[in-house]
Amino acid sequence: MAQANALIARLETVEQQYRAAPSNIDAEQALLGAILVNNDAYYRVSDFLAPEHFFEDLHRRVYEVATTLIKQGKVATPITLKTFLGDQDLGGVTVSQYLARLAAEATTVINAEDYGRTISDLATRRNLINIGESMVNVAYDAPVDSSPRDQIEDAERRLYALAETGRYDGGFQRFSDALTAAIDMAAAAYKREGKLSGISSGLVDMDRMLGGLQPSDLVVLAGRPAMGKTSLATNIAFNIAKAYESEKQQDGTLKTVNGGIVGFFSLEMSAEQLATRIIAEQSGVPSYKIRRGDMREDDFYKITEAARVMQSIPFYIDQTGGISIAQLTARARRLKRQRGLDLLVIDYLQLLSGSSKKGENRVQELTEITTGLKALAKELAVPVIALSQLSRQVENRDDKRPQLSDLRESGSIEQDADVVLFVYREEYYLKNKEPKPGTEEYFKWQAEMDQIHGKAEVIIGKQRHGPTGTIQLAFQADVTRFTNLADEDKLPERMGD
Repeated sequence: MAQANALIARLETVEQQYRAAPSNIDAEQALLGAILVNNDAYYRVSDFLAPEHFFEDLHRRVYEVATTLIKQGKVATPITLKTFLGDQDLGGVTVSQYLARLAAEATTVINAEDYGRTISDLATRRNLINIGESMVNVAYDAPVDSSPRDQIEDAERRLYALAETGRYDGGFQRFSDALTAAIDMAAAAYKREGKLSGISSGLVDMDRMLGGLQPSDLVVLAGRPAMGKTSLATNIAFNIAKAYESEKQQDGTLKTVNGGIVGFFSLEMSAEQLATRIIAEQSGVPSYKIRRGDMREDDFYKITEAARVMQSIPFYIDQTGGISIAQLTARARRLKRQRGLDLLVIDYLQLLSGSSKKGENRVQELTEITTGLKALAKELAVPVIALSQLSRQVENRDDKRPQLSDLRESGSIEQDADVVLFVYREEYYLKNKEPKPGTEEYFKWQAEMDQIHGKAEVIIGKQRHGPTGTIQLAFQADVTRFTNLADEDKLPERMGD
C-alpha cells in the first residue's frame, strides 16, 4: 500500500512538472477568422498584439503574413494567404482548408479586441513562467560569472521589460485630454505654496527661474571641482525631503502634496560621508569639526537635533560605486515601486558606465547614459538631477564662467538635458590670486574679495521650457551650504544673459 501511495505521489509530481502552458486556441482561431473575413478587425488589435503572442505556430505565421499584407495595402484572405504559407498536412486538413474553415466559423468583428487581449494576456503568463523557470535554473546552476545580485537585477530587468511590453496605454490620445491635464497642473501650481508647477528646491530665486523641478525633466548640474555641485544637490535634495507631505487617496495609496521622496545615488562618496556633509549643512557645524570630534556642547546639540530631523525624512541613499545605467535604472524603479519616488539625484554622471564593452567609444557610452537617464525621468515621471564634471578648458579663459561647450566628453549631455545649470564661485578663483600684502594690488584684491565673499552663481545655460540667466545664492564654505541671498546682497545682473 505504501509503495502504491509513493507511486501515485510520484505520478502527481510528474504531472505537475508537465503542466501545459496557458493558451486559448479557440480565441486565436476566432480572432484570425475575424481578420480574414474583415481586415478592419486587424486594426483593433495591431497596436498591442504581435505574432509572438500566439501559442500555435501556424497561427503565429498566419497573423504575421496577414500583418505584412495589410500594411502593404493588400487584402488578407484565405486565398491571398495561401500563397505564402505553403501546403502542409494538418492532420488530414490542408492549410488552404484550415484557413477557409477559420473564415467560415468566424464570429463578429466586435469581439476581436477582447480575443486579442486574451491572447496577449496568456502570452504574458507564458513569459512569466519562462522567467521564473530561468531564475530557478540559473540559481541551481550557480554560474561563476553571475553573482546572485546580478541574477536578481537581470530578473528585475526582464520582469520590467515584460510589464512595459504588456501595457495598453500607448497610442494617440485626444488633445482635450492633454489639455485637461495641463489645466490640472496649472491649478495645482496655483494652489501650491510658492505658485510652482514643479517641486520647490527650497531656493526662492531658483524656483522663480525654473518654476520648481519639473516631473520628467533631466536636470544636469555641472561645474569644475570645488565649485559646490554636490553641496547644491544635497541642499536641494534635503530641502525637498524635509518638506515632504502626503495625503491618502481613495484607493489607499499615498499622493505627494508637498516636497517629495528623494533617491540619491552617491557614486563618489560613501553614505557616511554624505550624511556627515548634510549634518554639517543643516547644523551649521563644519564637517571637519564633526570628523575630529572638535565640538562644544552646543555644537553637539545642533548635530543631534539635525540628525533627529534627518532620521524622519524620506531620503534614500545608494552608495554603490561604478554601477551601470541599467543597474541604476533597475534600482530607481524598485525604489519607486517599494517606497515611492519624487526626485532622483546622481552624483555624478561620469562615474556611471554603459552596457558597451571596455575599450569602446566613451562618447557613445555617455550618449547611452544620458539617453537612459532622460528616458528614466520620463518613465518614472520624476525630475532627475545628474551632476557632471566640466572640461579643463574653463581654466584657460580669463572669464571662467562655464558654458555649454564645456560639458565633458559628449554633446549628448546638452542635447538630452531639459535644464543645464552651472555652479560658479568667483571667490574660489580670486582667492588663489592673492597679491603681496600691503601693496596697492592687495587692497584692490581685498575690496573685490569683500564684494564677492560668500556669494555663488548658478548659471542656467539651457532651459527647454523657460528663460536662461543667472541666479545668485549665498554660500557658506565652512558648512558647504547654499541658501537664498538677501536682496541687498545680490550681485548686479550681468549683460548678455
